[in-house]
Amino acid sequence: MTGGGTNLGKAAAAELVRCGAEVVIAGRREEVLAETAGELGERCSWVSGDIRERSGAEAIVSGTVARHGRLDFLLNNAGGQYFVPAEGITVKGWNAVQRLNVSGTLAMCEAAYELAMRVAGGTIVNVTVSPHQGFPAMAHTGAARAAVEALTRELAQRWGPDGVSVSAIALGRLATESLKKYPAELWQRAAQSVPLQRLGEVEEYGWLVALLATETGRALSGSVVTLDGSLDNWHGPWPPPDLVRDGDVPTEERRSAPPPPIAG
Repeated sequence: MTGGGTNLGKAAAAELVRCGAEVVIAGRREEVLAETAGELGERCSWVSGDIRERSGAEAIVSGTVARHGRLDFLLNNAGGQYFVPAEGITVKGWNAVQRLNVSGTLAMCEAAYELAMRVAGGTIVNVTVSPHQGFPAMAHTGAARAAVEALTRELAQRWGPDGVSVSAIALGRLATESLKKYPAELWQRAAQSVPLQRLGEVEEYGWLVALLATETGRALSGSVVTLDGSLDNWHGPWPPPDLVRDGDVPTEERRSAPPPPIAG
């Protein structure tokens, strides 16, 4: 799985290991991957690669196949975005989010199909976001994830005859380490925008991933499974109006040099 070293990817990897799977986590930061694999035990190994480059995606898939002889299940968990009003999105920021979320996901899907699943079949699960009716303050990722959902449905139709299932998970607001990088008043209020009145737990994501890795999950090919506490049905303002100050919304604390998009 991509983005497997931290946050949601780590939770999904941990659950698959508990279910008895042999798991390969992938990402760009070797030290993070090595630490996570060490924590999860002998059933988890890692391979580094940058999915934004086709060669990186192919290296991840090839490394996995060389190690285990096959690739049965791919979780495209890597992704990123940053909190910014739509009118504040720069061309550079827009392109960075599209390249990671759309191009990177497609590169992994195609590498998995061509190098492992065209003959043997398998399951691919992509990760998108909820709510679907708009993503205030993150329009760039809302657009990117909508593109991924369209790709998911197209690839499910095209590759279905080869025994390849392609589905997606649309995530709402979960209590990840990445969310905690934002001001406390923002993430604490995020739960109030969810009809279930709480943030999702990362373990719940792991449970859903494990289900989609089974034969039941294969039957959901072409579907987008939403895990958001009914956030898709909520139409209130976000961010809450009283958090807007002088026309701006709170943003995450950043280093002097802009960091890469938040994983997860």
